[in-house]
Amino acid sequence: AAATMMPGETPPPPAGTAAAAAACANCGVLQQGKAKYADACLKSQNVETESTRVFWQLFFNYTSHFREISALRCQVEQMLQKILPLEKCQEELGSLKAELEEKKVCL
Repeated sequence: AAATMMPGETPPPPAGTAAAAAACANCGVLQQGKAKYADACLKSQNVETESTRVFWQLFFNYTSHFREISALRCQVEQMLQKILPLEKCQEELGSLKAELEEKKVCL
């Protein structure tokens, strides 16, 4: 049974002829080209996958550092809130000490 041909399709050359050998060689070249193309696509996907992986790794590193910085900033603000009253107390103690020194001299 002959294979059904599509319009515009040419029949394969008869087996054992020079035309059949040339068609077979061209088929091998085509297969090599397909293999090279598939290999290039896989390498391209690997490059894209690797660059995507690196991007997301950097993104997660950045966000985790950002969270750490935010937490540190919050700790600094809390420390400042504790330090400011202590600085006022230190100033008051300094002025009291100066007053006591004056009174001591007077006595």
